[in-house]
Order: sequence, then C-alpha cells, then structure tokens
Amino acid sequence: MTNDLWRLDASDIVSGIAAGKFSATDVTEAALARMETANPDLNAVVVPLAEDARETARALDASDAPKGPLHGVPVTIKINVDQKGQASSNGVVALKDLIAPDDAPLVANLRRAGAVIIGRTNTPEFSFRADTDNPIFGRTHNPWGRHVSPGGSSGGAGSAVMAGIGALAHGNDIGGSLRFPAAANGAVTVKPGLGRVPAWNPSQSAERGLLAQSMSVQGIIARRARDLHLSMPVMVQPDARDPFHVPLPWRGPEEDGPIRVAVTRNTFEFDLHPEVSAAITTAADALSDAGYAVEEVEPPLVREAGMVGYRALMGEMRAIMEGDIRAYGSDTISAIFDEYFAQFTPYEGAELLRVMAKRTHYAREWSLFQETYPLVLTPFLPQPFFRPDRDTEGADGVREVLGTALYSYSMNFMGLPAGCMPTRISELPQGTQPTSVQIVGRRWREDLIVDAMQAIEARGPSVPETLWARMEGQG
Repeated sequence: MTNDLWRLDASDIVSGIAAGKFSATDVTEAALARMETANPDLNAVVVPLAEDARETARALDASDAPKGPLHGVPVTIKINVDQKGQASSNGVVALKDLIAPDDAPLVANLRRAGAVIIGRTNTPEFSFRADTDNPIFGRTHNPWGRHVSPGGSSGGAGSAVMAGIGALAHGNDIGGSLRFPAAANGAVTVKPGLGRVPAWNPSQSAERGLLAQSMSVQGIIARRARDLHLSMPVMVQPDARDPFHVPLPWRGPEEDGPIRVAVTRNTFEFDLHPEVSAAITTAADALSDAGYAVEEVEPPLVREAGMVGYRALMGEMRAIMEGDIRAYGSDTISAIFDEYFAQFTPYEGAELLRVMAKRTHYAREWSLFQETYPLVLTPFLPQPFFRPDRDTEGADGVREVLGTALYSYSMNFMGLPAGCMPTRISELPQGTQPTSVQIVGRRWREDLIVDAMQAIEARGPSVPETLWARMEGQG
C-alpha cells in the first residue's frame, strides 16, 4: 500500500496519518519514489530535496506536538520564492546563486502547518511566460504529452502535482501563472485576491513595482478542490513582513438563499471552441443541479480592464525591469517581450498614472455587479490549451497564448479571486488534454469559489486517475 501513497490527495494523507494508517515518512518516501519515476521525463522538479524531506518527515513522526493541518503532506515550492538555503533563480542565469537567507512567508506558513517540502519546481525566465523553459534548467513537459504546453509561469508546479509528485504545489500568479498551469495540466487552483496571502522574498534587494505588488499573488495548485479548503487557510496566515496583508479568515459568512452565478461565453474577437463551450455547459449544469441560481449574464468591462491592466503592467515592466530583461535574459525572452510591448503598448508617464488610478473604476463596477452575482463562470482561454513554445512564434503565437487570455489578467488587475478547474477531457486532433473553466468570486470570498468547484468536480471526470492511466500506458 505504501507504494501507492503518492496517489492520495492532501486531505486523505492528513486523515490517514491521524488515523495511524501510515506515517509522514511513508508518504514522503512514496512521493520521492514517484519523483524518481516520473520527473526525468517531465523536468518539473528541478531542485530535488530528498534528504531534507526525509529529515523533516522523521522529525514529524517523532514529535509529540499537536499535528498541523498539513502534517506529512508532500509539497513543492516554485524556484522564484525564497526557501532558506536555496537559490531563488527565477529561471535567470544571473540569479542562479541568489541564496535565500530565510523563508518567504508562505514557505514559513507551510512548514508550520507540517508540510514536507520535497523539491522546487521550474519556471520560465523572470516568471513571465505562459510556458515553462529557461536556460538554467531547460523545458518542463506536460504529463498529458508533448503536444500541449505545461503552462506557465508555474508550469513545473502544475506538471508535478498532476503527475503525482507531491499532493500540493506552490505557485504564483501576476497575469495567470496559477491558472495557466492548472488549465494545461488538468489541476485545480484558486488565484487569491489582493492581500490574501502574505508575500515577500527576503532575498530581494528592492521593492517590486506597485502594479506587480497589487497584481501578483501566491497560491496552491492541487488535484482536488477540497485540498484548497485544506491548504489555503494555511497560506493566508498573517506575516508582519507583508504590511498590506489582510488578516481575514478563510471562510466568510453564509450566503442567504441560492448563490447566483453569472455565466458568460463571450470571447470578444476570438472564436469560442466547441470544447470550451461544452466545458462551460458542464460547469453551469453541475452548479444548477447543486442548487446555485445560474444565469447567462454579461459581466462588465472585461476586455477593457484586461487590456488597460496589461498595458499598464507592461508600462511598469518597461520602466523598472526592461534593463534587466535585456541584460540578463536570453534572446528568446527578449524577443517575447518585444512582442508583449507591441501587442500591449506600454502606458508611460502621466498616462500610466491615470490608468493605474482607473483600476479602482473597474474594480468598483465588478463589486457592484457581484452584489447580485457573487460568482461568475467564464472561459479561461477561448481555445484548447496551446502547444509548447507557441509564444516564440511571433505575433500570432503571442496573441494565441496571451492575447486571448483577457479573462485571466483582467482579474489580476482588479485584484479579484478566480479559480480554474477542468470539466472535460477533450479528444483533439493533436491529442488528449483537459479543458478548463474559470470561476471568479467576490473580493475576499475565495471560499465560495472552492465550494462551487467542489460541486462541479462531483459531476466531472476523474482527471488524475485518467491521466495516470495514460502515463502508465505510455510507459
């Protein structure tokens, strides 16, 4: 039985250890064995931490202290976040020896909860692609096959957790970097809202730009929605090193009556693929059957908020980060940024300040809309997930990868929480892959999103088991 413990989700690991069915060491050894088997083909975990993990697990098993909420759960950490004694390279050669002097808040929170860190996962250069490859560690592959990108920038995290390498994977998201990998690999995640998870890297030499601070969030990628209810309360624990963290409990008050859900299929100037439309229908029907009041309603200002927000972010990137990207980035990332700047013309000077101020207007309109509709069901991408390196293929490639993702970065700009989950396993000419939807929630109500994802999950396919059967068949 212990050989198959890697298949358990985090909730089952915690309950099994509490019941004495197995130990933290048993679970850790199973996760490490799975890493040895699956990771060579995927390159998802690029810094294995086997001996550290074993030492942590042995200490947990020997301790008489009360067990934390993630006691014995194997997790991975993305290489752009500080873990004491490890390099926070962010996929950049010039940062490969940037050793963290201390844990970032989220790492400290996971350790206190009893999680066992088994390795660090891959990211693209500067964590600024929706695909995952870099000059230090190379390309990460999707466990569904080489026909589909693993997503980015938390592509290593998404690939690892769906392959069974750890029950939970840390990731972060400035424009979709939790949700792209979730969609690509068939995982579930919730991008928290602004201020929800404390964030700071002790290794950083300067504070990030204001938009980067307000659009970027830390989160978890998992295989089951219920594991977000288990892990995210750990992630939101306060840390004084983030002075703008909002110390609210994970669970908000109960809603009166059926929760109303607005559903949109609007993909603006992009075609809506039949598989994506079917994925939305599956989610909407599941929510309706679960007692939600589901209506086809158009939410406000999505395209405008997305375009304005990303152009503003590009303006801040050009002012603060472009020099480093050109000096320390590869030719590939430099060419991709050329295309970003062409398709999302950066705001500059007084105009940048004005559109940053207008962010409040978009957020206000959504706050008013969500007084009536606490949840909004949207496409994540209008088409099936793209192939590896699609964003290196000039204007059309960047347009497919990032230009179509309006429902993604608009939510970062407004600071709203948004979940992503698969509802279909699609048989496409290029191969089999999951198809996902997005659920946007009211500010501070990530819990409502995860509740809805659980209701949808109960109706959908068993994505992890389907994937593992395919991996075993291919092996």
